[in-house]
Amino acid sequence: MTENKKSGKTLLEVNNLKMYFPVFGGVFRSKVADVKAIDGVTFDLREGETLGLVGESGCGKSTTGKCIVNLNQPTAGQIIFHTNKSVKKAGANARQEGAALPPVDLAKLNNDQMRPYRSEIQMIFQDPYASLNPRMTVSDIIMEPLGIHMPEMSKAQMLDKVGWLMEKVGLSAEQATRYPHEFSGGQRQRIGIARALATNPRLVIADEPVSALDVSIQAQVINLMQDLQEEFGLTYIFIAHDLAVVEHISDRIAVMYLGNIVELADAEVLFKSPRHPYTRALMSAIPHPDPNIKKEKRIVLQGDVPSPMKKPSGCGFRTRCPIARNDCAVESPPMLEIEPGHFVACPYHNTQDKN
Repeated sequence: MTENKKSGKTLLEVNNLKMYFPVFGGVFRSKVADVKAIDGVTFDLREGETLGLVGESGCGKSTTGKCIVNLNQPTAGQIIFHTNKSVKKAGANARQEGAALPPVDLAKLNNDQMRPYRSEIQMIFQDPYASLNPRMTVSDIIMEPLGIHMPEMSKAQMLDKVGWLMEKVGLSAEQATRYPHEFSGGQRQRIGIARALATNPRLVIADEPVSALDVSIQAQVINLMQDLQEEFGLTYIFIAHDLAVVEHISDRIAVMYLGNIVELADAEVLFKSPRHPYTRALMSAIPHPDPNIKKEKRIVLQGDVPSPMKKPSGCGFRTRCPIARNDCAVESPPMLEIEPGHFVACPYHNTQDKN
């Protein structure tokens, strides 16, 4: 455990984040509905920790990551980032040179305003075959963010850093002159990690970084990410649908369903004592390698996930929930802190033990 984890300093605060995508139709192509990809997500992130973000496909976890790095402009909400950036050039309204900037709301920034903070927030993408430019050498791919965010570096210094990063992610510096198609999937993902680390980021958002890789390669990449986190004091948001992977790497886990976080707790607590009915259903589906261990009965949810264009009123999970009540359709349930650090968006979470 790093010193940052012990300090508990807040790095990121996400408050009531919403991301709606308009749907147009009809003769005049007018707006007919909204796809509510994110519908009120709130969480915080401490320096040096790994927050796992899990849920079914389409629940909004990848969109949440893209909103944080400003690839998607949020519809509403706040993304408060506690930056370490300093003012390099004192302008008319700037503070004195070298002064630390106050926390910034990334949700309100356009592309130009976001640029100074991109070096502190980087992303590792899901598909290592699509996220690297096939016309660029590995050296050029890793140097590109250096040229944008660290223009004071000479070409020789950049090449030295490329070789150093290649070694850090388990590749050879001599391989930097090759093109992406000359590498395997696991090696390409290591290149993507090296590119993300080039600007010395504090926060790295990993969007299902191992889902496209073989199981044996997944373990290598996960172990690499943990080693780099320990060495550089990185903070991760780890987006995945594989609960075993998330359990292995995460300090805390947030479970998402249909654009909302339904449960948030320490990883150990969540796996030992899931409280939301959706989380319990997910946990019951995890296969156990030891046939002699008696498992709890599998919880099979009825029906399909509703469309984010036509979300149920009140609790989005109520149409599939085994403990739903009539008032679940009235309003969206708030996140209740049932024990320190353990939040559940279900007022009836205790009743399922009696059923």
